[in-house]
Amino acid sequence: MPGDSKILNKPMRFRIIILAFIFICAVSCRDKTDKKTSGYRPGKEEMADVNSYIIQKDRERIQSYFERKGLKMTETATGLWYCIIKEGEGDLFKDNDRIVYNFQCSLLDGTECYNSVDLGPQEIKLGMSELPSGLNEGFKYLKRGSEAIFILPPFLAYGLIGDGRKIPPRSTLVYSIQVIR
Repeated sequence: MPGDSKILNKPMRFRIIILAFIFICAVSCRDKTDKKTSGYRPGKEEMADVNSYIIQKDRERIQSYFERKGLKMTETATGLWYCIIKEGEGDLFKDNDRIVYNFQCSLLDGTECYNSVDLGPQEIKLGMSELPSGLNEGFKYLKRGSEAIFILPPFLAYGLIGDGRKIPPRSTLVYSIQVIR
C-alpha cells in the first residue's frame, strides 16, 4: 500500500481541520490590549489633577451654601471656612486647653447628624481629641463664650469614608458651635 502514506484517511483529515480551526479562533480571539494599559492606574500628576478638581467643586458648593444663607465666611489656608458670630472673652484657645461646648453638626443640605441637645455638651482637650482636624483648627479661632459656624470640607472632616454612622462618605459638614467654657 504505497499510496496510503501520502493520503490521510478522512477521520484524521477532519481532526486536523478541527484542530487548525480551534487554533485560529484562539489566536484571533485573544485580548489585543496593550499589557501596559490593562489594569491602568493614573499617575501622580493625574491624581493631583483629579484631587484639585474635587477640592474646587467642594469649594464651590460651600460658597454657594454660605451665600444662600447670607453668612460672611472666612477661608483659612487649609480650606476651613469659619464665621465668628459672637467674639467671646479672654485669649484664643490653644492646644491642651479644655473646652466645653454645645454644637449642632449637619450636612450642607441641612440634614442634621449630631447635636448637643441629644448628646449633651461636649468636653475636649484641644489637639488631644479625636475631633476632625477642621474642628480642632476652628477652635483655635475661638475664646470662652464664643459662638461660631465652621464649614469643614470632606478632607478636614471625615474624608472618604464618613463616620460609619450618620455622616456619609465625602461629606462637607456645617458645625454651629457655642463655647460654654
